[in-house]
Amino acid sequence: MTIFRIAAVALSAFLTAPAVVVGSPTRAEAAPYVPCPAVKPPMPPPAAPAPPPVGPGDQAVGGDSLATTGLAIPAGAPMAPAVTATSWLVADLNTGAVLGGCGPHEHRTPASVQKMLLAAALMPRLDPTQIVEVTRADLQDLDPASSLMGVVPGGRYSVESLWLGLLLKSGNDAANVLARVGGGSAGRPGGVQAMNDEAHRLQANQTHAATPSGLDGPGQYTSAYDLALIARATYAREDFRRYIATRVAQIPAEAGTEGFAITHDNTLLDHYPGTLGGKTGFTDLARQTYVGVAERNGRRLAVTLLGAETAPLGSLGEAAALLDWGFALSPDASVGRLVTPGEKKDDHPLVAGKSERQGRNGILSALSLPVVLGLTAAVVLVVLALAARRWRKAVRQSAGRPAGRSGRDRVGSEP
Repeated sequence: MTIFRIAAVALSAFLTAPAVVVGSPTRAEAAPYVPCPAVKPPMPPPAAPAPPPVGPGDQAVGGDSLATTGLAIPAGAPMAPAVTATSWLVADLNTGAVLGGCGPHEHRTPASVQKMLLAAALMPRLDPTQIVEVTRADLQDLDPASSLMGVVPGGRYSVESLWLGLLLKSGNDAANVLARVGGGSAGRPGGVQAMNDEAHRLQANQTHAATPSGLDGPGQYTSAYDLALIARATYAREDFRRYIATRVAQIPAEAGTEGFAITHDNTLLDHYPGTLGGKTGFTDLARQTYVGVAERNGRRLAVTLLGAETAPLGSLGEAAALLDWGFALSPDASVGRLVTPGEKKDDHPLVAGKSERQGRNGILSALSLPVVLGLTAAVVLVVLALAARRWRKAVRQSAGRPAGRSGRDRVGSEP
């Protein structure tokens, strides 16, 4: 077998061998399932459609330990409190550490905590001093029995007043007006699209808005993890923190519009020490939902919960219990982290199995640089050796010929 044939066989065997990623870890398996501590409510919730499954690429956003439908808490930590919420998360907004959660990435229906996404999307766009006139279309699809700020058709209100009505009274009317104004020429649908664009920017991958208020809409979901991302974005704004911590606000009279006062609904502001603000929600489908933030000894913790029942503790009591649990943990305890906008996703490279087939480009892309350089040098040496052998053969043949005759003139027998 010639040198050329040996090189060809070796090169062919190398290129057809199963590819192995050099220096890259295998994809982590989903975290082991641990049931969430749960309290059975006195009355079972009404039946609801099954939420869509979470995409494989989204399950471990923020850490492999969060890729579970069950409980994720730090090793050695005390057990989390038992609650009725079907999904929850506690995170440190200062460091971004996730302290624990239950089904953190599972799709759940948001109810009015969706209004925080409206604030995250449109507060940067809207001038708080702008005066807005309410239209009949802003109010025509709202149930008068739902939570309302109390604006009237033809009434004129500042954008700041509308934000206060949204956050203090969970005003669905204020949400519709703000979405219409923030949506520009596209109107309210444009405002909803801005919400979805903001969710995408924050990497809140399980969040999709169908209504600006959080009233149930087709395909409208979020997750406990996503709500923590949204809370981190909103609480980073001074104006949002000021609005959400307001207990009583006076809505001033404008031309043709009477002024009135609004008070903050159902938060832990006066019941849990260190509370910086919170947002409640409820629909028959979503059940009770809550997002709140409290500060203690320099730590600022957010709690998000979805699918809670009114008894025995209700969403506010369950939020307080989860915050107590989070504050009791060591400051360096965590099971994951909150990702940041623009952060590149970890692709978790895979080790190719023996049954996987890859083209030459796929194999070469999986090789390390030293291996590629070594392979190239070996091929070059083989080619040079082959060329030298042919040159030596040609020299020997030329030395044995009569003068004036070349190798290519030698056709047939010598004369």
